[in-house]
Amino acid sequence: MKRRDLLGLSVGAGAAAALAACGSSGPSNGGGGNTAGAATYWGLSGPPSEPLRRAAIDRFNAANPDTRIDALYFQNDAYKQKIKTSLGAGEGPSMVFNWGGGGLKTYVEAGQVDDLTDWFAQNAAVKDKIIPASFGAATVNGKIYARPVESMSPIVLFYNKKLFDQIGAQPPQTYGEILDLVPKFNAKGIAPFSLAGQSRWTNMMWVEFLLDRTAGSEVFDRVFAGEANAWSDPAVLNTLTKIQDLVRADGFIKGFSSITADSNADQALLYTGKAAMLLHGSWSYGIQKATGGDFVPSGALGYMNFPPVDGGKGDSSNVVGNPGLYLSISSKATDAQKDVAKKFFSTTLAEDAEFASWVGAGYVPVLKGTDAQFAAAPNADFIKFVSGTVSQAKVFAQSWDQALSPTAAENLLDNIAKLFQLQVSPQQWVDSMNGVIGK
Repeated sequence: MKRRDLLGLSVGAGAAAALAACGSSGPSNGGGGNTAGAATYWGLSGPPSEPLRRAAIDRFNAANPDTRIDALYFQNDAYKQKIKTSLGAGEGPSMVFNWGGGGLKTYVEAGQVDDLTDWFAQNAAVKDKIIPASFGAATVNGKIYARPVESMSPIVLFYNKKLFDQIGAQPPQTYGEILDLVPKFNAKGIAPFSLAGQSRWTNMMWVEFLLDRTAGSEVFDRVFAGEANAWSDPAVLNTLTKIQDLVRADGFIKGFSSITADSNADQALLYTGKAAMLLHGSWSYGIQKATGGDFVPSGALGYMNFPPVDGGKGDSSNVVGNPGLYLSISSKATDAQKDVAKKFFSTTLAEDAEFASWVGAGYVPVLKGTDAQFAAAPNADFIKFVSGTVSQAKVFAQSWDQALSPTAAENLLDNIAKLFQLQVSPQQWVDSMNGVIGK
């Protein structure tokens, strides 16, 4: 299967935002607590997304008194561990929240989720409302195994305008200008970049963008296709060297390897003026608005797509991130639970209140023809930026840890963490990653 077929990366419609690396200390109950016979849902916790998810389920339960969905919410990293072990033990929720791609493919191969192709054929009105590009990561071997929900989430370069004014600088238009800014911010006691390095996937964003801008999307396409030694491309060594050069130049906040994304501490460093820039998912806008006081309302938050690398071959319009969030149906669910899940699939995002709530929080729902409705949104400028960035992108590449199999993804994240901590050389990184291609 070609990566383009799997991920639907050539995008021609507006979309954006929501992975929510969230902030509760553990699972939180959504009300109802495992009612007998109810369909069950596990989702991600923390503002601004969790309240929107809760409200959607509450509306469904109120409108369908003879059925029920019971929900639990987990932090991002905790959820990824919990869902893997629970599905393996046959004890997962009725509705399986996921990111599509390689993780979903693993669920499919293990027989853990249902084929929804016929359901979508019978419910064409539901499918026709959803942006086609979001179905790529929901598709395995030509069949659909997940319902795209919520929104797409490209990775965005955020910056603190006040700190740029403080050193008399403009936002970087090339990677070379990023490197020029590093010593200038350090001289003022400001970290050039915030980074939640302990969470690993945040580090991955840097490798994804730098490789794309240096060599284009073709290198990772070959990795995804299972081509032997695909990581040995010289552009990979070039990219990894750039990363370690940036670490050695104090490009990132000191102690970044002990900062977690689930705590949102990396975002707090940006809006409190401790760091000048942050490479993060577009969902960060909503988190910063919810937790950053007047930082966002005052207009101090800037945002842009990652700039081109000097002399690089990659198209500077390309984006990386997640082309959607997804809900699948557990093959272990009862028939009654599956019926409830499918009814929910027919209504989620279709209600005006839910659509408006996602737009109001700074997200672009995974629906067609919604651009006109952004103009009156309280976050109109950011939503238009995200919509325009995605619609103009030549390639919207799915995050590597979601595109690859869980085995390859874990090795990837482990090696990326070691790369940033200067514990492996670029060549050692390449050798290790070549060893798990296709696994």
